[in-house]
Amino acid sequence: MIPEIEIATRTKYNIEFNEESEVWVYGDRRSTRSAKTVKGAYQLLRMTYVIGFLKEQLRNNKSSTLRELYYISENWDIAKFNEQQESDRLIEDLEIISTYQREHFHIRPEEDGATVVGPLRIREETRRGLREIHCQEDVGEGGYQIPVNVDKIEFVEHDAKFVIAIETGGMRDRLIENGFDERFDAIIVHLKGQPARSTRRLLRRLNSELNLPVVVFTDGDPWSYRIYASVAYGSIKSAHLSEYLATPSAKFVGIRPSDIVKYDLPSDKLSDEDIKALNSILSDPRFDSEFWKKEVNLQLELKKKSEQQALAKYGLDYVTDVYLPERLTEMGVI
Repeated sequence: MIPEIEIATRTKYNIEFNEESEVWVYGDRRSTRSAKTVKGAYQLLRMTYVIGFLKEQLRNNKSSTLRELYYISENWDIAKFNEQQESDRLIEDLEIISTYQREHFHIRPEEDGATVVGPLRIREETRRGLREIHCQEDVGEGGYQIPVNVDKIEFVEHDAKFVIAIETGGMRDRLIENGFDERFDAIIVHLKGQPARSTRRLLRRLNSELNLPVVVFTDGDPWSYRIYASVAYGSIKSAHLSEYLATPSAKFVGIRPSDIVKYDLPSDKLSDEDIKALNSILSDPRFDSEFWKKEVNLQLELKKKSEQQALAKYGLDYVTDVYLPERLTEMGVI
């Protein structure tokens, strides 16, 4: 018998909305990896090597990063990976097949660096035991750095009214410098671009365990809308973890294409890749709502995109004194 495995097809055409959990998960489409082909045989061979490595790692209570796994394969002769994308994807395959997360395999990403600032006290499990940290009083300007395993954090107490997740470090710094977290009792979470799993897991826990509304503030381009989607709907490549990572009630603040018109924001011309990505969003089931269709079609018509920092056209305090208070009031958050 020729070895083969079946695995969920990871495309936007194979995700469906789960009414019970209100997140997007994989559907019934399956792909087959078979040793009938040379490519399939290599994939199964590499999977065997990775499983052996993970088994040994768990036995010795060791851990490694995704990057280290890729380099370790250099010693696997014909089974070595050609690029890290291959080894990353194989770990995701094993998550889907086993229904465990990579953290259970003791595989972690490179240091993420995403941070939290706000009226939240946590208890964290460290190598030296438990310690308590207040994410306003006990941290520097950058905030509390989110650990790889967020489930080791215990929420002790908080005075927050909502959570605002911010794409860029520059805008995160602007809000902190202007005292936005203190003025509005907000927990500020830096997404640091496309958010890591640990960041998305933290947002999910803040929402589900503390009942705090979550809003997402990004640049106004298709790549940023996908950042929001990964927080609220779950990402396509990790749809098997959506119930664990996604925050379905998270709301999109902006920057919206309509903001470019409303606030007469400085903007850049859409590139061919931007246009292609926007058209792809229109066929993405996660964005199948009147709001997103209207905003994306407007952006294609405007042929413009804008950054969060464009609001500085009206002064450094405009985003915290006018834009965000107005928008968050409209949304019923404050």
